[in-house]
Amino acid sequence: MIAIGSDHAGFPLKEKVKAFLDEKGIAYTDVGCFTPERYDYAISAQKACDKVVSGECDKAILCCGTGVGISMAANKVKGIRACCCSDYFSAKLTRAHNDANVLCIGDRVIGAGLACELVDVFLNTEFEGGRHQSRVDQITAIENGEKLY
Repeated sequence: MIAIGSDHAGFPLKEKVKAFLDEKGIAYTDVGCFTPERYDYAISAQKACDKVVSGECDKAILCCGTGVGISMAANKVKGIRACCCSDYFSAKLTRAHNDANVLCIGDRVIGAGLACELVDVFLNTEFEGGRHQSRVDQITAIENGEKLY
């Protein structure tokens, strides 16, 4: 199950991504917003990320105007590794190397076609583990207030 959310600026892109997920038969839960009326991205980010952290959802896809603000909010939730992506390579490697669990994309930055490609590669790329696991562990250590130096 995928959690999906947006603010008002990302609402049109979120609706297009939902249609793509429907076409692919991928189950999702929409945490809002549900109209193009003003809605703050931090609320959707927290709702979606809480579902990932709780285990209710495997990953989340978040949309705002640029993808940046919603990724910043998402990364404040303990256990979340969110990445704002606007290219295929970054979306693939953030899964393969960083074990990212949240993809953030911007409606004002990329079109629906590219957004769906990014969603597809993000959802279908496995974490490689190995040498990358120690780096993910370091991210978790920082999140837990540990010093790496």
